Amino acid sequence: MGNFKLGKMTLRSLFGKPATVQYPAEQVPAMSYEHMRGHVACDMEACILCGMCQRACPVGAIEVNRKGGTWSIDPYRCIQCASCTRECPKNCLSMGASCAPAATELLVTTLHKPEAE
Repeated sequence: MGNFKLGKMTLRSLFGKPATVQYPAEQVPAMSYEHMRGHVACDMEACILCGMCQRACPVGAIEVNRKGGTWSIDPYRCIQCASCTRECPKNCLSMGASCAPAATELLVTTLHKPEAE
């Protein structure tokens, strides 16, 4: 009985398609799912720079400078846990459903508070 299963598995692997993708030759586009957590996005016009997101971040990926009027995130330290979005009192943080674009350098994203006129 075991030989039939082994033979069936061997024939299927010989004549079937491989389960993996030959990466340089075939490129599959990144897929996004309904509940996927992507990168953190901040609406700086609604942000009051309170620092609650910085305190809620378990890995310290977010840095808020109230005097300088800046909000920074290190996307390579972010674990996409969405703690910052839940703690934001103004709901100006959101988790985008798309994947972050590929980068060749480790850059910190810094957003500046717009000047009030």
